[in-house]
Amino acid sequence: MRRIRLVVRGIVQGVGFRYAMQHIARTVGATGWVRNLSDGTVEAEVQGGAAAVEAVLDWAAKGPRGGVVDDVAMTEVSTVEGDAGFEIRRDA
Repeated sequence: MRRIRLVVRGIVQGVGFRYAMQHIARTVGATGWVRNLSDGTVEAEVQGGAAAVEAVLDWAAKGPRGGVVDDVAMTEVSTVEGDAGFEIRRDA
């Protein structure tokens, strides 16, 4: 089990990024959450098997149609949580 935290920069708000990430995560069996930050970035934590986490990370590097990803900062999270599904959280 692996958990990562992502901060995605670029044109990533107002383009369906969170909803598309939720769809991808659910499709590959990853859990966690995603939210918009007040500085225009998107933050997410993604948990699952190595292949599921990599699939979401690969998608995040491209983003949805209409979005432009300039950078993805990724850090490993040492604590695995008992997430039930993949949720879109309120903006921070």
